[in-house]
Amino acid sequence: MTETSRQPRVVIADDDADIRALVAIAVDRAGFDLVASAEDGTQAYAAILEFRPDMVVLDVSMPGMTGLEVSRLVRNDIALDDTMIVMLSAAVDEQSRDAGFEAGASHFLSKPFSPRELAIRLSDLMPAS
Repeated sequence: MTETSRQPRVVIADDDADIRALVAIAVDRAGFDLVASAEDGTQAYAAILEFRPDMVVLDVSMPGMTGLEVSRLVRNDIALDDTMIVMLSAAVDEQSRDAGFEAGASHFLSKPFSPRELAIRLSDLMPAS
């Protein structure tokens, strides 16, 4: 497989195992390659540095580093400039969305979501090669 035809690599992070499972289903349905699943922001950032994914799906509120903190670190790393960041949050107010975008999120989705809906959104954001 050539570099241009590989599937987008994705790292997901959420402190809720059920949400991680739903996001993993969506990543699979979108045709992407799930390279790491983290339960907190610290693990997520380590996985991002290790795998250099094309997309990261982050929960806003996690122990250790929050999704907002991880997003800021990714955005401050020139080597990760092209990494798409999708934020997930139970908070649906405009202030929460603004905080996500200010931290560097490419897209913001509210919980709850269906894996099918999330897969469609992920595919729209980054079509599989």
